[in-house]
Amino acid sequence: MTTIVHDTTEAVCLSTEYSLYLKPIAKMTISVALPQLKLPGKSISNWEVMERVKAMVAPEQFSALRISKSTMDFIRFEGEVENKTVVKSLLSRLDGKSIKLSGFTDVLKVRAVENKVDFPTRHDWDSFFRDAKDMNETLPGERPDTIHLEGLPCRWFSQKDSQYPDRPSEEVLLAVFQTFGKVRNVDIPMLDPYREEMLDKNFSTFSFGGHLNFEAYVQYQEYCGFTKAMDTMRSMKLMLKGDDGKAVACNIKVTFDTSKHLSESALKRRSLERLKLQELERQREEQKRREKEEEERQEEKERKKEERIRKREQKLREREERRNMKKVRRQQEEEQKKLQMKIAMEERRLLLAQRNLESIRLIAELLARAKVLNTSGGGCQSGRHREAAGCLHRSAAAQHTPGQRTRSPHTCRNNTTIRISKSAV
Repeated sequence: MTTIVHDTTEAVCLSTEYSLYLKPIAKMTISVALPQLKLPGKSISNWEVMERVKAMVAPEQFSALRISKSTMDFIRFEGEVENKTVVKSLLSRLDGKSIKLSGFTDVLKVRAVENKVDFPTRHDWDSFFRDAKDMNETLPGERPDTIHLEGLPCRWFSQKDSQYPDRPSEEVLLAVFQTFGKVRNVDIPMLDPYREEMLDKNFSTFSFGGHLNFEAYVQYQEYCGFTKAMDTMRSMKLMLKGDDGKAVACNIKVTFDTSKHLSESALKRRSLERLKLQELERQREEQKRREKEEEERQEEKERKKEERIRKREQKLREREERRNMKKVRRQQEEEQKKLQMKIAMEERRLLLAQRNLESIRLIAELLARAKVLNTSGGGCQSGRHREAAGCLHRSAAAQHTPGQRTRSPHTCRNNTTIRISKSAV
C-alpha cells in the first residue's frame, strides 16, 4: 500500500537514477482505556474516540491512523506521522492524558509509546548461521550474504520506457542495491515462468498487469555489503519521488535469507529443473502440434468427404433437373402436337363447311338456271339437261376429299339428270 509523502526532509537517497529513497518509519501505538459501562444499551464509539485523539495532537496530523485492536476494556490505535522528529512531540501530547466523552462521567486514560519495528539484528543472523547444522558458511548463499525483500512495487523497478511498465527488471534491482556493495547475484522469482512448478506451490509468477508488488533476493559478495544494506534499511520504508516533485512511499519487508535460495546447490537444482521443465514444455508443444496437425488432417478429410458428398448431391440434383426438364419438354411437345391436331381438325371442319356452303349455292344457282331454261323452250331441253347434269357432276367431284369413296360419273350424271328432269316436269 502506497501513501503520499508531503515532507521528504528525512529521506535518504537509495538510487538517484531511479529516484528511489529510504524514509524512516515513524509509528506509535496509542491505547485508550475504556470505563465500565454501567447502563445497559450504552456504548462508546470508536470513531468518536479516534476523532478525540486526532484533536489532541493538533495542529500536528497523523498521516495514517487505524484501529489495530478493540475490546470492552481498551481501544488500540496505530498511528503514523510524516517525520520521526514529530513522534516525541506527539507522545508528550498523548501519553498520560485523558479523554472526556459526553454522556460518561468517567474519563478515558490514554497511553502512547513509539513503535519498535520488527527487524532482524546482527546478532539474529550471526547466531542463526552459526547454529544451523545444514549451513556451510564458506559457501555463498549458506552464510549471511543474501537479503530477502518483499512488497517491492513492480513499477518502481521496471525499465524506463519499457513496453511492459508493470514488469520489474533484475538489472534495475541490481543497479539500486549495488549502492551498499558489490552484488554477486539477484533473483526475482516472479519473472521465472517455471518457478511455480519447480517449487510445487502457488507461487506468484509474473503475468502482465496481474501484480503490483514482487519479492526479490539480493546476494552480496562480501559480508560488509550485506550488513550495510540491512543496517541502512532497518526501520525504513521505500519512497519514490516523481519528476513533478511529488513523492509516495510504501512499507517493505526486509529479512535475511534462511532458505539457501541463491546457494550454488539451489541454483544448480533450479537450473536442472528448469531444463527438465523446458523439455517437458517442448514435448507438450510438440504433442500439441501433432494433435493440431492430426486435427487439421481430420478436418481436411472431413472437408473433402463433405465436398464429395456435395458434388454427388449436386450431380444428382442436376440430373434430376435435366430429367424434369426433358419431361416438361415432352409434355410441352405433346401438348403442342395435340393443339396442332386440334387446330388442323378445326381448319378441316371449317373447310368442309365452306365447301358445303359453296355446293349448296352452286346447286341453287344451277336449279335456278334450269328453271329458266325449262321455261324458255322445249327444243333445247334435252341438251340443257345434259349440260346441267355435267355441271352437277363436276361440282360433286370438287367436294370429294381424299379417303372418301368416289361415285361413278355415269351414276352421278344419271341421278342428277333424273332429279332435274323431275323438277322440270
